[in-house]
Amino acid sequence: MIISISYQFPTHTHAERFINELTHWSKHEVKAKLFKHRTQVKVSYELEGKGFDYTASDLDDLATQYNGAES
Repeated sequence: MIISISYQFPTHTHAERFINELTHWSKHEVKAKLFKHRTQVKVSYELEGKGFDYTASDLDDLATQYNGAES
C-alpha cells in the first residue's frame, strides 16, 4: 500500500530543505516533490505491513524541524 502525506511550510526555502533532508534520510525510502506555490511537499512511501510503522511519525517530526506541518 502506498501512503501519501502532504506538508505545508512557511517558505519555499523551508520546503526545499525538508526535501533535501529526505534525500539522505536513512529511516525509510520515500519520494518527495514540491507542489502548490512551492511551499507544500507531498511525500509518498510504501507501507511494509509488518508491525507498527513509525514512518509517518518520523516524517512529522522532521517537518516540524523545518517549521512544517501536515496539511
